[in-house]
Order: sequence, then structure tokens, then C-alpha cells
Amino acid sequence: MEDLNTGNPRQTAGERLTASSPQLDGGSQRTVAAISSPALAVARLTLPRVMDAEGRVDESRLRMHIFKNGGVCPSERGLAWRFLFGMYPCGSTALERSLLQDQLAVRYQVMKRKWQHFLPSAMRMRLNGTDAELLAAVRYFDQRQAQTQQQSQDRSEAVRVRMAFLELQAQILFERVTFDREELQEAIRIIDKDVPRTNRDLSYYQNEGLGNLLVLREILITYAAFHPEVSYAQGMNDLCSRFLEVLDCEVDTFWSFSCYMEKFSRDFRADGLHRKMELEAALLKELDPPLYAHLMKGNMERFTFCHRWLLLGFQREFEHSEALRLFEILSCDHLELISQQVDRARYQERVAQKFSTDGSESELQAINTDFTFELFICAAILLEHRESLLQCPDDFQLLQYTNGLQGTLDLNSILKKAEHHFYNYCKRCAWDFTNGRCRPDRSKHEDFFYHLRSLFVLK
Repeated sequence: MEDLNTGNPRQTAGERLTASSPQLDGGSQRTVAAISSPALAVARLTLPRVMDAEGRVDESRLRMHIFKNGGVCPSERGLAWRFLFGMYPCGSTALERSLLQDQLAVRYQVMKRKWQHFLPSAMRMRLNGTDAELLAAVRYFDQRQAQTQQQSQDRSEAVRVRMAFLELQAQILFERVTFDREELQEAIRIIDKDVPRTNRDLSYYQNEGLGNLLVLREILITYAAFHPEVSYAQGMNDLCSRFLEVLDCEVDTFWSFSCYMEKFSRDFRADGLHRKMELEAALLKELDPPLYAHLMKGNMERFTFCHRWLLLGFQREFEHSEALRLFEILSCDHLELISQQVDRARYQERVAQKFSTDGSESELQAINTDFTFELFICAAILLEHRESLLQCPDDFQLLQYTNGLQGTLDLNSILKKAEHHFYNYCKRCAWDFTNGRCRPDRSKHEDFFYHLRSLFVLK
């Protein structure tokens, strides 16, 4: 694997994107994830100009740093994700987060106990006696539970009183929550099939880390129980596993995963699947009409292979640590914010044109802000393999070819190409034509594109 921390000092914007390559520490001794992580509430990010003296985070700078540096270093990733995905409000101080951490921990425990009391038979995963690894996972998980109970008993009187008050608040908050027994049982049945299929080759699930499979199960069941409108769908185990691996904490994983699902739960429903494919098809039509026409010879189902890529953040298409880094870059939404800025600027141009002319000019194209950066990543992969895809005569060979790409793609190359396609798309949509001629006010035109380019350059 290429060392991404080295390279020509005169880097392009795309090269700056991939200059940082956080790597997972695969050699450390894995243990079962902590239940809560109060120490991180007061920990500091060392990213330049991102956190102030009281611990408040400048969200726009955090997102910009992640995008323009290709992620954050491994030592800061867990803390950065707690802000990136909304578990910690960026405007909170370190003191406020300490109080919030206790509140979130107690609420999660109350939620978990509620479904366990409702379905006591589901507290234990039904195990296949031939799966020795899962039997070991239960042993490691139970050991952690015993240690946690002992730590609770060792708390000071003041801490016990405060936690009891928080627990009373949580019980009142969730008192009226009810469960549908059949729906929850069905969700648990699917979870118990999917959790053992989670990639156990990851170092995170090695040795004592096997107990994290049971931690993952409890998080997923708690989420399904308290989000019946979403419940559980296949693929969520892999997605949640990514949060658990990075955050290494049960409570923090639940709340960060829940925040993520608030935005993307639709992707796990049929209408979300269709919408993703429609958007990818529309973007490819903009970038390469012939390839789009070839893939559309049958029907929209020919873009089904893209849905797995988009749903799981290209988890299988890149080497694991690179897929993790890509997920971080995509989740910072930096380019989506850029596209909104470009669209606002473009709207102002259109308004100015409307009131300064007789209306004979052609309508100017607007930015489609639904074209998120992940769609450009997907398009970059398709365009890189354009010739081979054009040779696929039917759905079977198309799926066979795209499945063969798993673990073979180069993230550096794809990131730079996706950035290139995004920039050109914005430039093409924002270019100010009047009946095919550029505006005479060249200085304003050039300033606009200088601003667009500057968004890719690290200040």
C-alpha cells in the first residue's frame, strides 16, 4: 500500500485530499468495548483552529479539515467522530459534555433494560453450539458486565445520588414507550443472523475483542426497539460495526449511530434505494451520456449494484482502513456545503440577469444539490471502468464485473477523479452564458471561479 503521507510538496487539490492516511492499529491487544467513555468528554482536539480554550468546536473548520486532509489521524478519529456525527454538540464546552456524557449513558442503559424486561428471552443470543468463537464472545462479554457492576458499586455517594436522579429522569422520559412484540422479535431474529456474519477478520473482533459482537447486538436491538419506524434492515450491522470499531464504546456508538440514521435511515427503505439509483443515473447522464445510455438499456434495476456501494459507503470496494477513511470524508459533507454556496451564487446571477435584460437570454442551469459527493465517487468508479462496463451485455455480467472490483480500487485515484468531476460539474453549471457568450463583466466572472477553486485549497 502506498504511503499517503509522502509526495510532491507541490500537491494538487486532489492530492491534498489524500495526503493523510489514518491507519487502524491492527497490532494492539483487543478488549471488549467500554460501556461509556467519560474521559473523552473533556479531551481536546489538536486540529489547528478547530477547538477553542473552553472546548467548543468550530464545525465548519472540522469538516473542512477532514475533507482537505483526507481524514484525521487515528489518535483523534474517535473524538472527532463524536462531534462529526452529532453525539457531542459542537457548541458545547468540555464541562457541558461531561454532564451530557452521564446523561446519555444513563438513558441508554434505561432504554436497554426496557426491551430486556419486555423480552427477557432475547437477552441472550441463540447460539449455534458449533460456533466456538461466539461461545467465547459470550464469555468475554459477561466478564465485562461483571467488571462494570463492580465499578458501579465502587462509586462515591455523591456520584450514586446524581446517577440515580438521571436514571429517574430517563425512566420518566421513556415511561410511555411501547413495543410491538412481533415486530421487535422479528428484528431481533434478523439481527441474530447478521451479527455473526459481521467481518470477524477485522482486528477489532480478534481475541477478547470477540465480545464486541455481543456489544454490537445490544446496540442494534436497542436502536430497533426505540426506532420502530426504521427497525432493523440488513446491512446496518456492518454500518454500526464501523462506529463501534472507531468509538470503541457502547453508549457513544449507539448515540452516534442514531444521529447518523436520522439523516440516512431512508436509504434502508425501498424508496431510498430507488432515489439513490435515480440520482446516480441522473449524474452519470450529465457526465457521460453514452455510458448512461448503455446502463439504461434495460431498466433502472441496472443501477442496483451501485446501491450497495452507496448504502455501506463503499465498504467492500476499498481496503478496510481506506474504506473507513472514505466514510469519514463523505460524512463531513464539505462538498455538499460547497455546492449549496455555488447554487446560491448562481441564483444571485440569475436574479441579476432577469432584472438587467429584456428576458431574451436562455435559462441558466442550476446546481443539483442532491448530487452529493458519494455520487461523484460512484461515478468516478464507473468512469474509470468505462470500457469494461460498455462490454457488459446484460445484468448478470454487469454484476459479475462490479462484484469483482471488491478490495481492488485505489482510493487516492478515485478521490482525485471524483473531485475533478465535481469541480467541472459546478463550473459547467455556474458558467455564465448569455446566448452562448460570456458576460462582459469578466472580473466578476473570474472572481467567482477563483472562489470556487479556493474552496479546494487548504488555507
